[in-house]
Amino acid sequence: MGKIISTTNAPAAIGPYSQAVWAGDTLYSSGQIAIDPATGNLVGPSIEEQTKQVMKNIGEILKAAGLTYTNVVKTTVFITDMASFGTVNQIYGEYFKENAPARSCVEVKSLPKGALIEVEVIAGK
Repeated sequence: MGKIISTTNAPAAIGPYSQAVWAGDTLYSSGQIAIDPATGNLVGPSIEEQTKQVMKNIGEILKAAGLTYTNVVKTTVFITDMASFGTVNQIYGEYFKENAPARSCVEVKSLPKGALIEVEVIAGK
C-alpha cells in the first residue's frame, strides 16, 4: 500500500478509508462531500455552498500531499441532480482555469449524509 495522506483541514473519513493515498507518483483521493471539517456537519443546503466546500476540502488534501489543483489529472463528480451541472461547472472551473483535468460527471440517486455533490481526484507529481 502507498503512503496515507491525512489532514485535519479536511473532513475525517466517515468509514474505513483514507482521505487520500499515494501510489508511486500518483495521488488518489477519496470522494469528498461538503462536510465542514471544523464542525463535522454538512454545509448549507445549496449546490453552490456544497460545491465550494467540496473544492475547499480537496484543496486541503492536495496541500497536505504537497500538491495543488494544477497537479490534478482526473476528477469524477457525482451530483444528485443533473440540473445542477451548470452551477457546479461554473464553480469547478474557478479551480481549474487552465489545462483542466479530464473529468467524468454522473448523476446518482443519493450521496452520504444527504450531500448534493461528491468529487474525487487523481493527481500526479
